[in-house]
Amino acid sequence: MKEKLKEHIEKLIPITDDEFSFVLSHFSLENYKKNDFLFQKGEKVKNCYFIISGLLKLVYDDHDGKQHIVSFAMEDWWESNFSAYFSETEAKMSLQCIEDTRVFSISFKNYEKVLTESPKMQQFFLKKSNLGHIASQNRVLSFLTSNAKERYEQLFQQYPILFQRVPKTLLASYLGVSRETLSRFYS
Repeated sequence: MKEKLKEHIEKLIPITDDEFSFVLSHFSLENYKKNDFLFQKGEKVKNCYFIISGLLKLVYDDHDGKQHIVSFAMEDWWESNFSAYFSETEAKMSLQCIEDTRVFSISFKNYEKVLTESPKMQQFFLKKSNLGHIASQNRVLSFLTSNAKERYEQLFQQYPILFQRVPKTLLASYLGVSRETLSRFYS
């Protein structure tokens, strides 16, 4: 499992075994079952998660009780309620397992320690942050400029595996369409 994290880091920066041992010492390995919450709305967000195996959904529940899927996170991805994590405040969203999931978690305190003591990891997390901002902006632009069918096709083209692992009701929520509309796209 630790090899997956090392390989992930090495996609963006070179890292020695000693440097990786230092980084790894700041993470905790955690296991969750399907439907478990890593955190829920209203709780302090203490950790950011690197997914080793499994699948998660980041969910926002609006005032009417409607659930909105903000994102999915699967192997080799990072997830948290980042605004709450970095400001050390309460979550506005919930992070829940769609499948049994194994993660490496890092507390904000340990994240800051790794950044302070490892310029390479500063570079790594800066690059990851930039990639995350780009993906977020692309998602917003997709909602502003694409119709539901185009969003469906973009998601399928980018992440076809999601269509095998995620229930259609959750995909529909993520795409901002009804379950019935999503079913028409499948035909």
